[in-house]
Amino acid sequence: MAEHEQKKDDMQLEEDLILAWIHATGVLKNTRITQKMIYNEAVVMSIVYERYREDGVGAVTFGEICRRTRMLKSLVNRTIGTLASRGFLERRTGEDKRTTYVVPVKKKLPEFLEEHERSLALARRIIGLIGEEDARTFCRIAEKVFHADPLPDHEKDD
Repeated sequence: MAEHEQKKDDMQLEEDLILAWIHATGVLKNTRITQKMIYNEAVVMSIVYERYREDGVGAVTFGEICRRTRMLKSLVNRTIGTLASRGFLERRTGEDKRTTYVVPVKKKLPEFLEEHERSLALARRIIGLIGEEDARTFCRIAEKVFHADPLPDHEKDD
């Protein structure tokens, strides 16, 4: 009987985890954290901006964006195309002529940062709601899940 109860508890935990994941992603995707960019554009720009803050250049390869966002190459390409046509990003080719990367257009950074501030405001509201310690725990857990790659290869959408 105890084994049956443990299986039941395990199944409930699995259900709870999936529902928590759905709720968390729903909050992030459906809370209008951007007004002038769609969600994927804001995500790509955040990655490029993070690199820009680190090195003052912001060069990020398409492959790195795909890995970090888990977006399909076609979606990354389309998103970058839109951001480039709107003047936020510039495409560049590496010295080997095989690597393509993007860099932010500096004169458009203030416009992105205005949008990015909405994301930061949401983060501040969440921190205020759950507290700094739980926010740091959430970040640590999210990183652990991201780096563990929980989907088996045959379930990935490549």
